This record gives sequence, structure tokens and C-alpha cells, in this order.
Amino acid sequence: MQTTEKTEPKLSELKTRLSEINDIEAAASLLYWDQATYMPPGGAAARGRQLATLQQISHSKFTEPLIGQLLEDLRPLEESLPYDSDEASLIRITRIKYETAVRVPAEFMAKFSMHRTQSYEAWAMARPRNDFALVQPHLEKTLDLSRELANFFPGYEHIADPLIDFADYGMKASFLRSLFAELRQELVPIVEAITSQKPFDDDSFLYQFYPEAQQLEFSLKLIEQLGYDFHRGRQDKTHHPFMTNFSIGDVRITTRVYENDLSQALFSTIHEMGHALYEQGINRNYEGTLLAAGTSSGVHESQSRLWENMVGRSLGFWKFFYSQLQSTFPKQLGDVSLNTLYRAINKVGKSLIRTDADEVTYNLHVMIRFDLELQMLEGSLDVKDLPEAWNERYRSDLGIVPESDTDGVLQDVHWYTGQIGGMFQGYTLGNLMSAQFFEAALQSHSEILTEIEQGHCITLHNWLKDKIYQHGCKYTATELIRGVTGANLRIEPFIRYIRQKYGQLYTL
Repeated sequence: MQTTEKTEPKLSELKTRLSEINDIEAAASLLYWDQATYMPPGGAAARGRQLATLQQISHSKFTEPLIGQLLEDLRPLEESLPYDSDEASLIRITRIKYETAVRVPAEFMAKFSMHRTQSYEAWAMARPRNDFALVQPHLEKTLDLSRELANFFPGYEHIADPLIDFADYGMKASFLRSLFAELRQELVPIVEAITSQKPFDDDSFLYQFYPEAQQLEFSLKLIEQLGYDFHRGRQDKTHHPFMTNFSIGDVRITTRVYENDLSQALFSTIHEMGHALYEQGINRNYEGTLLAAGTSSGVHESQSRLWENMVGRSLGFWKFFYSQLQSTFPKQLGDVSLNTLYRAINKVGKSLIRTDADEVTYNLHVMIRFDLELQMLEGSLDVKDLPEAWNERYRSDLGIVPESDTDGVLQDVHWYTGQIGGMFQGYTLGNLMSAQFFEAALQSHSEILTEIEQGHCITLHNWLKDKIYQHGCKYTATELIRGVTGANLRIEPFIRYIRQKYGQLYTL
């Protein structure tokens, strides 16, 4: 018998089992989405238990010895096929994830899942109250659990490496420290050159009263025109915007709306749409398998940042859409020129909030968090001292200090609903990748910029689907970057983009 004839039934069985596991994980994702959008606070304890149960079932099913045996039986098929074939890729990616998963006991995953739910609820109460003490014991337990998780993978160079691997496979703390140091060296002089200037146009018009319903209506029309498929998606409100998917046919986004800040809902909606376009663009034949997902945190973030910043904050974009925004808010924007809007939404300043930060300073926020994660994992920073360490880094790196922990160490949900380690590097990796991808897209299709000015992004969207989205997680981030751009990840495209755009805005 030929190899394929011997192994086809085993490949079919593997896909069936993976589909069942995917269904369980989709149910868990739906419960988390509900928790972050509509669930009443009284459901928190039960929701934690429900998520922990599903997590344990999913993990147990995936780590069954039979999965390992199927993967071993399928090794001849994998070796006989081209590396990038769908079948070989499915076997390879499943094996990588299986060999990771079997190291972590199901009981531990359930315990960590329940803790994350409790920690999230504590954070949701603590942040508006400016009460770090309320979440400190939860965060201390998260740190202990994060170290325990890392230690299921002995032999690492740095204790953060296994945790980084979960989000950005193949990246190491040593590489990221070097990359971020190189980036910081380029960015700090640019930040200083800009912020030492006299502030330009008044941006107070962004902070007038903008009714929530009208903001949401405009944002929904905007992202539908950009390519978000509402037949396979929806948008809801939450504390901290996110994208989630239950299948390739159900990819949802969330946003938050401030009626005294037009930019919040607008740009968080475009940002999460970028994540969703990635998931909606995955090859539908991958449904129910481990290939049906973005390949890494960094690549995923590259898509949200590309759409939010390189498209959504570009002058060409607003040359088309600004008249529609003015029509929606004639009282607030009727006397505001296009150029004034463009300068306001790209205003550079030393700010406290990562999600509100401009493109030039944003990565400094990320690097602060990355460094603090490593210090906590290494044991050189205690959780009780985290607020002070946070404030000191903001003082030294950005020249400002939070007046409260609400705008400081409590501002991001990541450590309170996930692990400590591997939670933030993806944002800066995504910024670097977005510039490298966008530069490659423009080199292939110079008409993209003209199309953006005409209010559509069909060529860009199709290029991204062809080069990135359709592949799901078939390729690692490193393989994908090389395949799409012909080069390894580097900071130069991002620095070129920043210097060109902000050099014109600030006459650098």
C-alpha cells in the first residue's frame, strides 16, 4: 500500500478528534466573551468554574496518548509531503502544540483557568477604585503560577522563554531584549525632537460630546466598507476591547465608547477589525483544526496596527471618510479642517495610557511592561513593589508619572486575566511587522495608496489574504516574514515609516 493509503484513515481520525477539541474550546471562548460583555457580576464564581471545567476537558482530550500515537503514525506521511502542504503542516503544527501541552497537567490548567477568572473580576473592581491592594494577592498568585508553568519546560535560557513561546513561538527573551534596545535607541531621540517643540493645532475638538449611538453607527459602517464581514461577525461593548472567534464563520469584536473622546471607539474598532479580518480570511478548509488561527501574537498585532495606523490614521484615508464623519457630527466637526483632524489624530505626546499612545511613543510603553515582566519572573521585583517600579519607569522613560494606579499598573488587563511573561512583546513585534508587511504590499501594488484615498482597500485586503491570512498558523512568524518580505524581522521599515510620516508632520 502507498503511504497515503495507509495513513489517510489516521489523518481523518486526527482531524475528527481535533474538531471535537476545537468545539470545546469554542464553547469556552463563548463563555469568556459573555463574561467580558453581558454577564452580570453575580455569575463570576460559576463562570470561573465552567471555564476551568472546559479547559480541563479540552486539555485532557488533546493530551491523550492516542493523539501522540496518531501523530507518530502520521510521521511517514508528513515526511513524504512538501513542508508547506496542508496535510504536512497540520501534522507538524499539531505535534508542536501536543508536545507542549503534554508537559502541563490538566489539573494545573484548570487551576490556572479558575484563578484567571477570579483575577479578572478583582481587576474589574480594582481599576475604577484605584485599589491595587485588591488585586495584589491575585497577581502574586499569578506570578507563582506563571513560574510553575514555565518550569514545566526545563532547559530554557530565560524563565520567560517558555511563556513567550505560547504567544510568539520561537522568540527568546535575549533576542527581544536586543531588538527592543535597538528600537529604543532610534525612538528616544525622535520622541525628544517632537515633544520639545511647541504643541501644534488644538485637538480639544476630539473631546467634545459625541453621542454613543452615533459613534457606534459610524464605526460599524466604516469597518463594513473596509471589508469586515458582518454575516460572520458582530461588535459589542466591553471594558477592554478584544477580538474573539468561535469559528471562521463567527469572528467577533468588541469596543469601548467614551462620549467625551471620539478617538476611543473609532480607532479601537478599526484595531479589532484588523484582528478579525485576519481570522475571517483563514482558509475555510482549516476549520476545526489547529491551522485555523493566527500564527502568533506579533503577526496578529501587525494586522490590527496596520489597519488602525497605516490605513486608519493616514491622510489619504480621511480624505475620503472625513466628509462622512463631519456629516455624522456636524456641530462638533463642521468647522474643523481635514488637515486639523489629521494632525490631531497623529499628535505625539508623552502619555500614560498605552492604548491611547501615539505611534511614536507606543513602543516605549510596551518595553516598560516587557522589562517589568522579566524582572518579576527573575525575582528582582516583588509584586508589592510593582506600582512604584511602574511609576519610576514612566518617570525615567517618558518623563511623566501616573497620579493613580488606575492610570498606571492597573490600566492593562493582561496580567490580571493571563500570565506574567509573554503578554506584551507581541505589540511591538506587531508594529515592526506591520511596517515591513505594508512596505512590501506597496512595493507590489503602488495603487494601494490611491485606492485608500478613494475609500476602499480591496487590493490591500486581497494582498493580505493571499500572503498572510489564508495560511492561518501554517507558518511560524519568522517563516511568514521571510516568505512575504524576503527578509528577517528588522526595525528599519518601521523607523522609515515613522521618520517619513512624522518628519512631515513635525518638520523634523
